[in-house]
Order: sequence, then C-alpha cells, then structure tokens
Amino acid sequence: MTHAVLLLGPRAPEALAQAVRSLPLSPVVMGRAAAEVHLPEDQAGRLAAALSQAKGFDVAVVPLERREKKLLVCDMDATIIAEESLNELAEVVGLKKEISKLTEKAMRGEIGFEEALRVRVALLKGLDIAAASAALKPRINVNPGAEVLVRTMKARGAGTALLTGGFDIIAAPIAERLGFRDMYCNRLQSADGVLTGEVGEPIFGREGKEERLRALADASGITPEDVVCVGDGANDLGMIRAAGLGVGYRPKPLLEAEADVVLRYADLTALLSIQGIKEDDWS
Repeated sequence: MTHAVLLLGPRAPEALAQAVRSLPLSPVVMGRAAAEVHLPEDQAGRLAAALSQAKGFDVAVVPLERREKKLLVCDMDATIIAEESLNELAEVVGLKKEISKLTEKAMRGEIGFEEALRVRVALLKGLDIAAASAALKPRINVNPGAEVLVRTMKARGAGTALLTGGFDIIAAPIAERLGFRDMYCNRLQSADGVLTGEVGEPIFGREGKEERLRALADASGITPEDVVCVGDGANDLGMIRAAGLGVGYRPKPLLEAEADVVLRYADLTALLSIQGIKEDDWS
C-alpha cells in the first residue's frame, strides 16, 4: 500500500526537497508548512526514520487509502486551547499551585482522572460562577490553527466534536466560537450562582470520550476508521486509540507512545495536511 510521508513545520517544503534531492522522488507541496512524498509502506517507514532526525519538524506517515476523514474529534485543554482550564480557574481563587500539580499527575496517568477531578473541584467550593467566567475569558487562548482546522473540516462536510474533561463554563464558549457541531464536557454543580464543590455525574473521562467518539461515528453512518482525533494527555488515550487517525498535540509521554502522528512543532492545521488537504483548499 502506498503511503504519504509528510514533513511538517515552518519551511517544510524547502527542507523536504533538500532531504530527498538525491532520490527519485518528487515532493508535493501541501502548503507553506507541509510537503510530502509517496512511497510503498516499507520505504516510507525508512524515509520517515531518516527525516525524524531533522530538528524543528514533525514527520507523519499515513496511508493514501481513506486518508481524508469524515469526523473530527478534539480534546480541549492543551489541545484546542493553550491552557489547562481548571488550572486557570484555580488561579482565580489563588489555588493554581495545588490544582496544577494534580492536573499534571492526572494527564500523565499517575493518578486516576476522576479522583483528581473531584479533589480539584472540591477546592473551588464557594466560587461565584459569573465572576469566575468573567475572570477566565481573557486567560483562555485558542491554539494556532484550531479555527482553520474546524472551519475547513465543516466546509468539507465532516462532523466536528469537542470532547473534553474540562468544564461547561469554558467548553461551551469555545465550542460556539469555533463552530463545533457537538460538545461534551463535565459540568460544575452550583446553587444560587455559587459552586458547590461538586461535579455532575457521571464524570466525563477517558472511557466516556471513547464511547462518545464511537457513538458519534455510528450516528454519522461511519466507522471509527473514518475519524481523526487529536489530544494531548492520558485522558485522551481511549479515543486516540479508537480513531483511524490519532494525533498527539504536544503530547504527554503516555499518549505520545500511542499516537499515529505526534505534533511537537507544527500547528493544528497540520491535521489538514496529514489528511491530504492542501492549504489552497482550507477555509
């Protein structure tokens, strides 16, 4: 089976042309930050291994068959947005240090996600929701390429879903801003506009994300093979494994080992290039 070997990152077309100049290959320019060549699977693997030595670039190897996917599934924290949203919420009440430690352990898979979530949310008891939402808004930054990624997938007829272990007060505005068709998240419990320190059950975690990906694919009349999924942490492992194309964005080691493609340098538009969608066709 023929595979595409992609070099991703600033000036990737020039770098790939230089790298294969002595080979009978004709690089295809996908855009300003992506280029590829096509090879049989065994040769593709060898070239990818050689290209991976280049600093400042990501390398992807994908089969040409069923390359463009029909459903985009994204994690939110440290993927679609730059921040871990619960950490930012904690900073509003002066608890970022304590909560950040628990977040990092959970994302590395060192402690259970649900256990860590309950402990962190309990620390937020008494926080005014309206004040928290207002304080959070300027702290949250959408990662480069996210808006183009979602907009282009939608324009090409694909479904788009934001599946996050984060919370509704952040996930809902992000989903609306970027235009995700579907959004699933955890929900902070409140009474009289104040957080109770509890999270709605059942908690939406690793298993829930994978189950929802499969359900969304089924509802769309496709299989998980036709899904591209991107995430960064242990909480995303199930859906990354389930998807036909699982992408780790600046991933934690546990997820990096499982992802089909790892993005350390390229922005989120790389997911379009990986699917064979040229920059001229982005929306």
